[in-house]
Amino acid sequence: MREPAFWYRPRSPKSHLLSPLGALYGAITARRMARSGFDAGIPVLCVGNYHVGGAGKTPTVLALTKLLRELGESPVVLSRGYGGRLRGPVMVDRMRHTATEVGDEPLMMVRDVPVAVARDRLDGVALAKSQGATVILMDDGFQNANLLKDASLIVIDSERGLGNGKVFPAGPLRAPLKPQLSRTDALVLIGDGHAADDVAAEIAERGKPVLRARLKPDADSVARLRGKPVFAFAGIGDPERFFRTLCTGGIDVARTRPFADHHMFSRDELAALTADAKAGQLTLVTTEKDLARLRGIDGVPDGIVPFKVALEFDDPARLKQLISDHLYKARERRFSKR
Repeated sequence: MREPAFWYRPRSPKSHLLSPLGALYGAITARRMARSGFDAGIPVLCVGNYHVGGAGKTPTVLALTKLLRELGESPVVLSRGYGGRLRGPVMVDRMRHTATEVGDEPLMMVRDVPVAVARDRLDGVALAKSQGATVILMDDGFQNANLLKDASLIVIDSERGLGNGKVFPAGPLRAPLKPQLSRTDALVLIGDGHAADDVAAEIAERGKPVLRARLKPDADSVARLRGKPVFAFAGIGDPERFFRTLCTGGIDVARTRPFADHHMFSRDELAALTADAKAGQLTLVTTEKDLARLRGIDGVPDGIVPFKVALEFDDPARLKQLISDHLYKARERRFSKR
């Protein structure tokens, strides 16, 4: 899906016309969020968004995976496998599955952490526990109340914020902001922008932590591309953020081509990209998530370079303490009910 441009404009006739639909959609979602969820029996940490589209959930999940392992935990990621056709439950196998089966994000993350894909998250919980999970990391699912969450960390791109602040389809919000704020345990602002400062201030007023983080280019990726003019393409929630990250890493971005989020590339599109890069003597570069979608396509050209990034928190000690506290409280709560 490609985001409508009017979502990120302060005033728009289209947004005004779609507001009644947004009110209906928001009311249904808010009512669903208020339900009590199933207790997985082990801690469940959710990484989510207030809005549709990308903001940095996947890098956040991977950063939390590393932190949880430092704490002695065995995390398993639980995903719906957006864009994939398998309903699951199934443990993602990088050697066996493709993005058309399990989705691009699970296929990318499974290199670093076990990933269970299940449209029914309760089935996914059982599968994750059978794999020895001590903690379940939910990739998305903040607005879904079927599963009890011990902590919800909400990710916002500080450059883009929440757009016009209206509910889908009038704007990018998945539900009215107020009930979403009340269920937020921590806010993660990615980048140095100020578009989400108002939301951050309200979360802070509620006594919840606001954490700052930045996407840092992988040193090997930068070294591989330094001195080479590149043709960057991406089909993620915010391709422009990827292009900016390349420039921040000192990469000479000569040309860019954005695609819709989770775009499934055709052979003809890949051939056209390759031809354009060759004509301009440019190196093709894309995201790890996009490269995951290219696996399984016959005739994928050699030489497409994946540009790796990692999320680094300004105050990692504070994040570690936050997660430790939530894990302790989650286990104490369950123990007291025995």
